[in-house]
Formats: sequence, structure tokens, C-alpha cells
Amino acid sequence: MATLTVFTPAYNRAHTIWRTYESLCRQTCKDFEWLIVDDGSSDNTRELVEGWIKEAKISIRYIYQQNQGMHGAHNTAYANIDTPLNTCIDSDDYMPDDAVEKILACWCEKGNDKLAGLIGLDVTEDGQVIGTQFPLDMPTTTLQGFYAAGGKGDKKLVYRTDVIKRYPEYPLFQGERYVGLAYKYMLIDQDYELITLNEPLVIVEYQQDGSSFNMFKQYWNNPKGFAFFRKAEMMTTRSLKRKFLICAHYVSSSIISGNRRFIQESPEKFLTVLSIPAGVALYWLIRYKVKHQVMMTVNGK
Repeated sequence: MATLTVFTPAYNRAHTIWRTYESLCRQTCKDFEWLIVDDGSSDNTRELVEGWIKEAKISIRYIYQQNQGMHGAHNTAYANIDTPLNTCIDSDDYMPDDAVEKILACWCEKGNDKLAGLIGLDVTEDGQVIGTQFPLDMPTTTLQGFYAAGGKGDKKLVYRTDVIKRYPEYPLFQGERYVGLAYKYMLIDQDYELITLNEPLVIVEYQQDGSSFNMFKQYWNNPKGFAFFRKAEMMTTRSLKRKFLICAHYVSSSIISGNRRFIQESPEKFLTVLSIPAGVALYWLIRYKVKHQVMMTVNGK
């Protein structure tokens, strides 16, 4: 059995996932398995993967499911991973040639049962670190602790599989396709820290049709998922300022979903009431942004 599973949720990414494949074929350490969760693609992703499996350059498993969204693909991945470690590499990203080697060497040297895994760097194609590196005096951290200390930017998480399986699955809401992946990470943060690794583990390219470029639309189309996520944030965030912003987002999502019981259901009822004006303003901003985006699309701009 391999030590690491690299898993990739894929939805109509045949035009980019080949780069992920080629980077995995170039890995200096082959002690990994590539698990692809095809989340209902209608392009030729299946045919591509079947061809790669026949090539037998690396170990590949392929699972197809009806579209559930990124979080649903993560649920499926975690249910099927049996290696000690796992990490997600998106279908529009790829790994430096020595990334697997660095992950396993770091864990072999520093890993233990008291740690959830390790956290490394995301970089752009020209080698620029996304956000900030880890301070030299921060050998371990939680994800929330890193950002609370002034850290910035997306980071690549490598988790122990037995740890991540101890926490609840991402919920699925009918008609919605988004729940923040950080839900699980926030829960793990309450019990474990991660080893910091100032090495690039993934090379990222943000797609125009990805969630990073469509967040207002995500807010509008997935209000129950966002409200669920905000409630989890309220219970795990210590900063009062941050908690107020979370409550405002929770209010806006509740308005969009038509949930009139949002105050009763909030873990922070007093702050939720205080944030109602800000939440209403955010609701109108989201509504305006989505309407404007639709009009721009119709007009071909």
C-alpha cells in the first residue's frame, strides 16, 4: 500500500487535468496513489483517465458520481482513501516534481500521533508564493492560528487519513453544490496542529469558472450551505470582530434561503441580532453583484 493518496475532484476539467497527470508522472517519489473523483463530468474526462490507467505510469483509481459539488467529491474521496496520508490537488493545479518526496520526508522526520499532518505552500507558475510563508518560529500551527497570526494566502494541506475520517462529512443540501471545505479543517484545528513546511507543494492557476472568481454567485446559489458553514465558524472563531462579520454573512445567507428561524438556530444569538443591519446590506450587495454578472453574461461582456 502506498503512503500518500493524492486525490483530485474533477468536473469538466479535461482541458486542465492532463497537467495534473503529467506532474504526477514526473514525481521523484512514486510512493503515492492518484484518486480521481469525477463529479459528474460531461466532457471526455473518463476517456482521458481510462487511457492513463492503461499507460500504467502511476497508480490511479477512478470514481464517477453524480454531481454533488466539491465538498461531495471530498466526502467520496475520504470514504475511499486507505493510505496513511492524503492531500487534494485540484484538477486545474499541478505539483512540483519533488512535492511527494518532500511531503513524505517531512512527515517521516517530524510526524507523530499528536499532529494532524502538515501544511505547505501554494505557488504560481512563476514561483511566487501565494500569500505569506510560515514564520521560522512557527514549526507547527493550526490553520486558523496561522491566519490569526497574520498569515495570508491559500496553503496546501496534507492530513493523516485516520484523523480526517474522525470528523463529520460535509452535509449535502438539495439543489445546492457548495459547503466550505474549511468546515472539516476548523474542527480538526480544535484538536490538532500541523507541521509547517516552507516548500511549494502545488502550483495553482485560478480558473475564470472556478469558485474563486464566482463567489457572489456561490453565495446566492448555495445559501443553506453557507449558513451551515457560518454557524460552524461562529463556534470555532475567537476574534470578536471576525465573529461579527461571520454573523453578518450568516444573516445574508438566511435571508437568501428564506429561513426565518435563523436567530433561534444561531450559536451566537446576540451577535446575530446586532449584525442584522450589516447582513441585510450584504444581502443587497450580493443580489446586485449577481444581477450585474447575469446582465454582463447576457450582453456578452
